[in-house]
Parts: sequence; C-alpha cells; structure tokens
Amino acid sequence: MNKQKQFGIWMDNHQAAIVGNENEEDGPLTLLAHVNGEHVSQDSHEKNINNHEKTAQTRFFKEIASHLVNATHVYVTGTQQAQEQFIHFLAETPQFKNCETAESTSNKMSDEKLVEYMSSKF
Repeated sequence: MNKQKQFGIWMDNHQAAIVGNENEEDGPLTLLAHVNGEHVSQDSHEKNINNHEKTAQTRFFKEIASHLVNATHVYVTGTQQAQEQFIHFLAETPQFKNCETAESTSNKMSDEKLVEYMSSKF
C-alpha cells in the first residue's frame, strides 16, 4: 500500500498557509503553518531590486517547502502567479521530483475554509 502525504497551500507573493495531514498519512488535513515572505523596498537600483526579489522569493519558497516533508501530492492555489512559480520551484527540487502537483486560482480564505477546500481536492 502506498503511503500518501498530501499538502495544500494557499499563497500569494508574500504569504502562504500550508495544510496537510500532520503525522499520519490518512489523518484529516489540518493547518500546519503560515509563512510570510520578505517585502522588498523599492529605494535602490533596479538591478539590485530584481536580484533581491529573486533571493527573497527563493527563501520564501524554501521555507514553504520545508513543511512538505515526504510529500506525494501538493495542491497549490492563490491569487497571483506565485503558485505557478512555486510549482516550477518544486519541479526543480530533487526531493519533489516524484511529487504530483496541481494548481488553481482562488481568493484568500480563512484557515477553516482552506482546510475544507483542500480536503475536497484530495
């Protein structure tokens, strides 16, 4: 029998809420974490801003990914293109190469609604 670790993420460019089954593969989905990304100030040279934004985004994605231990399925939703960029990040990360991913667009929702929404996806 395959053990499945399922995670759901609502995210935009600066915030993420992560839902998953905590310690049991078959347990109910619960809110695991909130992750806040870094805001980049616009008072510098454009090249420096772009480099800083890429570094901040990579840090943000790595922090989210650190909560997805042994993930087999990840469903990502959000309001902007961040979810698409995050799925590309996962695809390029060796530990997630066999992980199934899916995405959609949705407005920000309460933690309870997010758990409900993600439960309906798995």
